Amino acid sequence: MKKILAILLAGMMTATVFAGCGGGGNTESGGSGSDTQSSSDDGGAEVKDANLVDVSVFGDEDNISLKVWAPDKAVSLVKEQIEAFKAAYPEKTFTKIEVVAQGEGDAGTQLMNDASTAADVFSFASDQLNKLVDAKVIAPVAFAKAVTDMNSEACVTAGTLQDTLYAYPETNDNGYYLVYDKTVVSDEQAGKLEDVLAACKEAGKKFIFNCGNGFYGCTFAFTAGVKIDGLEEDGVTQKFTDYDEAEAVKTLQAFSKLMHEYKGTFTSLDNAQVASGFSTGTLGAGVDGSWNTNADQDALKDNFGAAKLPTINVDGTDKQLISLFGYKYIGVNAASQFPAAAQVLAYYLAGETCQQQRAEKLGWGPSNKNVQGMDVVTKSAVQQAIKQQSENACVQVNIAPTFWDPMGNLGNKLVADDTDPDDAAYFSKLLKDTVANVRDEG
Repeated sequence: MKKILAILLAGMMTATVFAGCGGGGNTESGGSGSDTQSSSDDGGAEVKDANLVDVSVFGDEDNISLKVWAPDKAVSLVKEQIEAFKAAYPEKTFTKIEVVAQGEGDAGTQLMNDASTAADVFSFASDQLNKLVDAKVIAPVAFAKAVTDMNSEACVTAGTLQDTLYAYPETNDNGYYLVYDKTVVSDEQAGKLEDVLAACKEAGKKFIFNCGNGFYGCTFAFTAGVKIDGLEEDGVTQKFTDYDEAEAVKTLQAFSKLMHEYKGTFTSLDNAQVASGFSTGTLGAGVDGSWNTNADQDALKDNFGAAKLPTINVDGTDKQLISLFGYKYIGVNAASQFPAAAQVLAYYLAGETCQQQRAEKLGWGPSNKNVQGMDVVTKSAVQQAIKQQSENACVQVNIAPTFWDPMGNLGNKLVADDTDPDDAAYFSKLLKDTVANVRDEG
């Protein structure tokens, strides 16, 4: 059986297709986007369209039982998508396809803890790919040509290691942006952090930035010029570009000064507090992730505003805030007992229709090029804000595990009550310690 499946998957790996990659225009239907078929050279698997492969890909797998990990906010939708998936293959018997809530940020760690009991198909963030490949717990994408043709080049590139595509692109928007109440902050004021804070203070509202979370706190270092610049020989340790220490220190001081000047307005809280703050009327603006779009929109309704991150003034110069930006993927467990079915399901969940549904129902940004051209994306203030911010961001790929805590600590130190924003020597040491800790030089 294992030999037969290995041969089947090898054939799947060589499958070539000519999937439709043209713009989706203003289409709002759940069409496949392509009906072109092409088989692999060795007569193996056929990719039928942007959502489905030929039933022959399943080989002799039947009475199929699979587990799927999905983020909490997507569980209901994924269950609906799986019912559609099963209906698309009436020739096959699916004993059970179980959907379990599992955050993308911890999926890689959970998979490596025990791949034999983990999900067959799972969602994960781009920074986990390197360790999944090193641990040999993620299977290469079986339909690499089709997936490459249908999705954005940057997302595919970030999912590729050693010339092998290991991840099915799921989203193209794993980043954060400025969200604001338009009755408090105007679109013009949204461009500058100083103006945002002033508007919030005047209205007696809070501003939330999750300083102590390294995913957000790294913004302070990046804006200061201390940016991720690829990988070192060990494959994960982050390098940093050459930076002007004096300029970096002044930038950190500028952030800290604003935080202290607007104490009581500027608050470092978990992002879960953003939507609830808008709902209770206590929040004027905040920095939030694309995955919370629906909750924020539901809270603000017609007063919902979205923009790229603002600038901060450093010695008379407005500097754009630089964020961390990445992608989310769907992976296949290399230890799956139904490897062919798991690949087929991953292809479906990463396909055009499912990406369009996530864009429409969850507000997630698609990596599929056809869906990127649809109204649900092009007319979305959030997606346009994230697109603009992605041009002012460091890519979240293969982040060292030592990266997160030092960056969160940096944010906490900037906002701490006992920090003196005028103490340049303090910030110089804080900067050096942060870099050393990320590089694990302690």
